[in-house]
Amino acid sequence: MGKISRDTPLAELTLRRYEKPTMSDRELVRRFCLSVGLLQPGDSRDVVVDVFYVLLKAKQNKEELHSEEIKNKVMDTRKGLGLPMLGIASSNVRRQLKRLKDLYLIETNANLYKVTEFGHLSEVFEEKIENFVLNSILCRVKDYLKKIDEEFPVGENSSIGKENFSEELLAMARQRKR
Repeated sequence: MGKISRDTPLAELTLRRYEKPTMSDRELVRRFCLSVGLLQPGDSRDVVVDVFYVLLKAKQNKEELHSEEIKNKVMDTRKGLGLPMLGIASSNVRRQLKRLKDLYLIETNANLYKVTEFGHLSEVFEEKIENFVLNSILCRVKDYLKKIDEEFPVGENSSIGKENFSEELLAMARQRKR
């Protein structure tokens, strides 16, 4: 059995396709989080949506927020929408911030968080995720495909004992005719 560390991915990306966006506000952010794998379908603990939502609201004013400020605004948002106060512990909010940061959607400077460069998310996604993360993952998958093609070439007798099996079938057929 191989080492566990060798099976740990260097990069991971989950993408899901949903219908065209017709919703707005928090539901739009929720659907985006589902689309990029930050949220799993059916998850009741969706505080990552509110963390990102709060940062998107702050982006409109070019505001950088500390994790405790984000937590407080998340609590206010959830209270205002009548959502349960699940997953709003400071440690969980910081974990969600790290997940958003790992996807290059947000950045930090001296413990203050903001949407990357206060820029357009479509540009950030294209530059960081599509061109960098996705491209590197696709290149590595192609490396595996090439190696598989080398290991399992088309039309070659690479099955163990295949020749013997054919000879055994012929011998059995001859015996039946007798």
